[in-house]
Amino acid sequence: MPLPLKLKLKLIHILTLLFTLLSSLPRRATSHYSYSSSPPSYSAAPPPEWRSARATYYAAADPRDAVGGACGYGDLVKGGYGMATAGLSEVLFEHGQICGACFELRCVDDLRWCLPGTSIILTATNFCAPNYGFPADGGGHCNPPNKHFVLPIEAFEKIAIWKAANMPVQYRRIKCRKEGGIRFTIDGSNIFISVLITNVAGAGDIVAVKIKGSRTGWLPMGRNWGQNWHLNADLKNQPLSFEVTGSDGVTVTSYNVAPKNWNFGQTFEGKQFV
Repeated sequence: MPLPLKLKLKLIHILTLLFTLLSSLPRRATSHYSYSSSPPSYSAAPPPEWRSARATYYAAADPRDAVGGACGYGDLVKGGYGMATAGLSEVLFEHGQICGACFELRCVDDLRWCLPGTSIILTATNFCAPNYGFPADGGGHCNPPNKHFVLPIEAFEKIAIWKAANMPVQYRRIKCRKEGGIRFTIDGSNIFISVLITNVAGAGDIVAVKIKGSRTGWLPMGRNWGQNWHLNADLKNQPLSFEVTGSDGVTVTSYNVAPKNWNFGQTFEGKQFV
């Protein structure tokens, strides 16, 4: 039986009042979640701060690129480092720990000799020894507490005119980018194994290395000098795997890098830091 019109109007009025009352009440906070198939985006980490140092160069006829210097890399050109390398003063060298690290250098504070708007990426490959026959503010460029880089002239001329000689520069540590994988050059004799590790991307410098044969567990290696790592163990006639940890704590494991029939003097390529 249909409701009288007067009753319908009264019900509508009551419902309107009830809706208004509910709308005026405080609402409880709720959480809302959105889902997406795309990974969340993160802002890139700010680049490291520029620090002050000085830089000099050595002539192209200098043989240090052929012998590789204090990091033990051997011939730097054959090793793929080219002329984008640097020797570091004692304060920066860290007893060889820094070998393989990458730096960006730029010339500053000298409008006469600097090439404006330029910088160069270098790999630490050598040590600039102190010369205590001269004061640190005189001829002892690499004496403590000086932060000093020694570059091949080919690299120096990317950021400054060669006549500048001892130049003020700024530097910052950056991530290394290398082509191909990490290279392992195996040397030694009998049960003594020495491994030179080169072409390392990421942090560039290495703090720990382990080696594994097919009949052994993971064996920690000791730093011999530079980036030469050694171990006393008989690993002949076993495929070799390597675990390399950079100074940033990231580890890369390369399984069966060297085949069972490897020999001393051979170089093998493994995985690379990204």
